[in-house]
Amino acid sequence: MSQKTPLHPSHLKASAKMVDFAGWDMPIHYGSQITEHEIVRTDAGMFDVSHMTVVDVSGADAKAYLSWLLANDVGKLATEGKALYSCMLNEAGGIVDDLIVYWLSGDDYRVVINSATRDKDMAWLNSQAGAFSALTLSERDDVAMIAVQGPKACEKALSLFADEQREMLNSLGRFEAATVADYFVARTGYTGEDGFELMMPNEMANDCWQKMLDADVKPCGLGARDTLRLEAGMSLYGTDMDETTSPLVSGLSWTVAMKDDRKFVGKQALLDQQSAGLEQKLVGLVLMDKGVLRNHLKVLTDHGEGEITSGSYSPTLGQSIALARVPEAATGMVEVEVRNKLLKAEIVKFPFVRQGKSCITNGSMPK
Repeated sequence: MSQKTPLHPSHLKASAKMVDFAGWDMPIHYGSQITEHEIVRTDAGMFDVSHMTVVDVSGADAKAYLSWLLANDVGKLATEGKALYSCMLNEAGGIVDDLIVYWLSGDDYRVVINSATRDKDMAWLNSQAGAFSALTLSERDDVAMIAVQGPKACEKALSLFADEQREMLNSLGRFEAATVADYFVARTGYTGEDGFELMMPNEMANDCWQKMLDADVKPCGLGARDTLRLEAGMSLYGTDMDETTSPLVSGLSWTVAMKDDRKFVGKQALLDQQSAGLEQKLVGLVLMDKGVLRNHLKVLTDHGEGEITSGSYSPTLGQSIALARVPEAATGMVEVEVRNKLLKAEIVKFPFVRQGKSCITNGSMPK
């Protein structure tokens, strides 16, 4: 039987179409995936992301533990409330999961990892904790999370708070967070738009959801979340990356901090990959012919074959786009095998969309 988030009654009340997602009963849409996508690009929508796994990491060894666990460097978190995106790797340099870590204060951190990998991730976190005696890992099943996203998201989400609280929260920069009363408010998200991710005790979730409805924030499902993140060039674990792929071939080199003496799990494997030379890279594709790009379709380039990792129709662009892993030397025009036909596509940089606007000109990135 699928697990249910605290917001399950609110989804049923809104006549959501529910589906199984990684063992959770989650809303795929509330009537129209495309309408929900457009709401987030133009106004404000909200997503139930309470299925995500929240883990608090505390103790005198917390920073040292996270420095060893993560490919990015938590030493970059110089101010309380600051957040960092990172991968945690296995010894072969493969991605165990991607996550966000927040420095709460002192020796206290908060990590948010994916729902589909909860059991595997918790086993990995515990397996890496053995050398750190002054450390506590607390899985927070008592916390719900609502992501409010879009150009009007911050303004509408702030209606939850008193005037003095609004002023402080409105001053948060991207990837910054603060605790206000019973809320943990982070200016983060997975859509390419501005907004907040609100964490709160489970018992407050449905009331918060209703207050957002009253503020004219529309509910949105996982379908829109997927097309939004794809337009924003944001990778999905298990699709664009996994334990067999390193961040160096997954478009995530920018999340790896290797220029200092810090040791972390998988670092030597990444150094070895760099020395040997990378054979693949993750790129964007824009389909030039009619059709839709889908996951796992074969990509034919002048330098060998590749594969689409995430593909879909882009409501903002009105054409099909994809992320694909292709040979390192591949550029320009390629062909995608769709139902025994070869369709033309062009390799582009991602993101495809930024702040609701296309980053593409005539199929190509602007110079």
